Amino acid sequence: MKTLLNIGNKTFSANLEKPVSIGIRMENEVDQNPSCFYALPPQIKPFVSGDFIGSIKEGSPVNFKNVFFNPHGNGTHTECSGHIYDNGLVIGGLLNKFLWTALVVSIRPEEIDKDQLVCKPDFLKEKMFEGVDAVVIRTLPNDEGKIRRKYSGTNPPYIDSDFIAWLRERGIQHLLTDLPSVDKEKDGGALAGHRAFWESVGDERTRCTISELIYVPEHIQDGLYLLEFQIMNLALDAAPSNPVLYSLKREDESSG
Repeated sequence: MKTLLNIGNKTFSANLEKPVSIGIRMENEVDQNPSCFYALPPQIKPFVSGDFIGSIKEGSPVNFKNVFFNPHGNGTHTECSGHIYDNGLVIGGLLNKFLWTALVVSIRPEEIDKDQLVCKPDFLKEKMFEGVDAVVIRTLPNDEGKIRRKYSGTNPPYIDSDFIAWLRERGIQHLLTDLPSVDKEKDGGALAGHRAFWESVGDERTRCTISELIYVPEHIQDGLYLLEFQIMNLALDAAPSNPVLYSLKREDESSG
């Protein structure tokens, strides 16, 4: 199935039958999940009531299990401004559409202080153009170990808050990264990157989101994509999510 869309003054097509997930699947094994901020690992256990054990392996006719997880600490998640503001917003039901244009860009974090890396993608400013709704930041190196990495206490890289403010000023509505947070692991509660992204007058930024702990496969090239959000409909500031990318093909190149 192919769909056409206009980005700026250009026409692109997307093949909706070839999605690429950039979300990390939540597993029931501690070593198979990424983790950060000292969150407990996810747990998926059979529901137990009297003689009933909700597991086919335990003799039940059905699997019927409880799930324990922390959206921010256990894997790919999408969050709203309710994460840092007491504004009553929750991610469930926040978006009124789920398809967006997105620019995927790879960035190698720079060392600014001893043992502290930061993403300062000023070069990206030259790549931005009219019609981009979201920016997907893939950090380098991009090894598959990110899918299971334990970030707690490691002082991972973060994204420069001035650059995030620039994205906000350009009207970028969704920021996605494979880092555990756009901010430093320990910043004294400043949360400069989050605040730079959601800062606004009135409610113009209330439907903007940040997604963290994604994983962009190596075969995905930097460039423009169609982004689909798949988010658990949960009444919390954040929820597990599965962002999906569709490659775009320029349809009007022959016309210049």
